[in-house]
Amino acid sequence: MKKTTRSLMVGLMLSGSFSFAQTKETSKDPVIANIIKEATENSQLEKIAHELMDGIGPRLVGSPQMKEAHDWAIDKYKSWGISAKNEKWGEWRGWERGVSHIDMVSPHVKSLEGTQLAWSPSTKGQSVVAETIIIPDLVDSLAFQKWLPSVKGKFVMISMNQPTGRPDYNWEEFGTKESFEKMKADRTAQTEAWTKRISKTGYNTRTLPVALEKAGAVGIVMCYWSRGFGANKIFGANTKTIPTVDISLEDYGLLYRLTESGIKPKISVRADSKELGVVPTFNTIAEIKGSEKPNEYVMLSAHFDSWDGGTGATDNGTGTIVMMEAMRLLKKFYPNPKRTILVGHWGSEEQGLNGSRAFVEDHPEIVSNLQALFNQDNGTGRVVNITGQGYLHAYDYLGRWLSKVPAEYKKGLETRFPGAPGGGGSDFASFVAAGAPGFSLSSLNWSYGTYTWHTNRDTYDKIVFDDVRNNAILAAILAYQASEDPAKTSTEKSILPLNEKGEPGSWPTKRSPTRKGGLD
Repeated sequence: MKKTTRSLMVGLMLSGSFSFAQTKETSKDPVIANIIKEATENSQLEKIAHELMDGIGPRLVGSPQMKEAHDWAIDKYKSWGISAKNEKWGEWRGWERGVSHIDMVSPHVKSLEGTQLAWSPSTKGQSVVAETIIIPDLVDSLAFQKWLPSVKGKFVMISMNQPTGRPDYNWEEFGTKESFEKMKADRTAQTEAWTKRISKTGYNTRTLPVALEKAGAVGIVMCYWSRGFGANKIFGANTKTIPTVDISLEDYGLLYRLTESGIKPKISVRADSKELGVVPTFNTIAEIKGSEKPNEYVMLSAHFDSWDGGTGATDNGTGTIVMMEAMRLLKKFYPNPKRTILVGHWGSEEQGLNGSRAFVEDHPEIVSNLQALFNQDNGTGRVVNITGQGYLHAYDYLGRWLSKVPAEYKKGLETRFPGAPGGGGSDFASFVAAGAPGFSLSSLNWSYGTYTWHTNRDTYDKIVFDDVRNNAILAAILAYQASEDPAKTSTEKSILPLNEKGEPGSWPTKRSPTRKGGLD
């Protein structure tokens, strides 16, 4: 978004306000000083991260691990003297991941790196052994229907074979310019050709596995490479009776080349999982009750669920532990806030912000009296960007609160006002759509999109605790300042710029959650 002259001046003024004088002033505030000292010298981040990511693991909606995490959070908050509860907001397909064994057994034996997708049907305790076959490049959907019986009794490979397993930055560092450009051109051509190949079947990536399943395939084999060494994205299966497995680029390429050359490799797949029926879904809400304005609210926010290729460490374990640590710090050094401070740990963000949308729908009394909400959900990095989400006067109150944060803890932080309202992406958008002041604490990249966002590599070892500690301090101070502010925040909306059609921009529309999911 382009800034108005006024917004630009405000942004510059805010940057200037992060001054030495105000750093000295904040050092006199005992609450801020104690928050920083405790967070630095007695941080609980590593401990709670270990318990959550290593001990409980990934938190797929509808899984036993998701419920275990909710209950763990309640116990953790109670141990800090903070009241907390699980609020049921809906139901979901219950499913529990089991062990995956994927091996090539012919033309030679090799254990393959891969896993079943979330909600994949199991092989019922047995290993299924069969040849692999590739979706062919046929003339049209009629030709595909004639070919379709060929999949009976076979594992069908439905992903393109990538021309390289090296990320682009590796090519840029070591390859010649000509070689790099040639690779990119070849990859683009192959991607376009594969897209056309799938389109000519008459199906898309969601419906094709179902058609193959009905035609008698024994399993679906795919590779959703994330363009980084060893990283694949792991989402959900579309099949109902046969397993869907994702295999690493290196091993998928091996199978693809062997299959394409007519060698007819065989693989053995055992994918254990359990269907658990329909299970309840929850948000975990913790509260530090306000002493002067208990019916006005400051909220901390992070989604609790994850995909389950890894352990959900940076999406969104880091946001979760930031907000938990911030609440611990606030309870210890600001136990009687002026306004009520809440934290929301949302369920089923990954399927469409469902937990936070349900909270907005179920708690209009909180949403209408919300002073501010701070959400964190894009990885392990330091917070480097906060926008005003389209609220005309956000520069005023956010600027005041940020001015109280010592310079060391907002290093590199940029602000944009008034900004544009977020229409999705994470849970703050559920509140913005309802006209409430929800803000995203947006983080430094740390190769998030490639290496950890929804991938098999999103694990504890990717957490950068120095950055996460910084974010917990920032979130705690912002919540403290928002609670103390004598003024109620303005939610007056800015006039949005014209869209590509030349029409006035419109505010995001409030949407209802999916309260019963995963069953179709």
